[in-house]
Amino acid sequence: MAIAIHELEKIIKQSFPGADVEINDLVGDDDHYHLKITSKCFLGKTKIEQHKMVYKALEGQSIHALQLETNTED
Repeated sequence: MAIAIHELEKIIKQSFPGADVEINDLVGDDDHYHLKITSKCFLGKTKIEQHKMVYKALEGQSIHALQLETNTED
């Protein structure tokens, strides 16, 4: 079952407090997203480590396609 954009945002904001989160539903089906997260939590982590952190936060959620962009705050 797909996940609504507001639920996705809630999960990410709980997992990465204070993060700047941008979510775009790419095709309007709650199943294909572009997710951009900017967070201090990613400081000192490689892109692979950052993405693993996000996927762990989303564990158990059903998302067919996810374009993921992570950044650290300066």
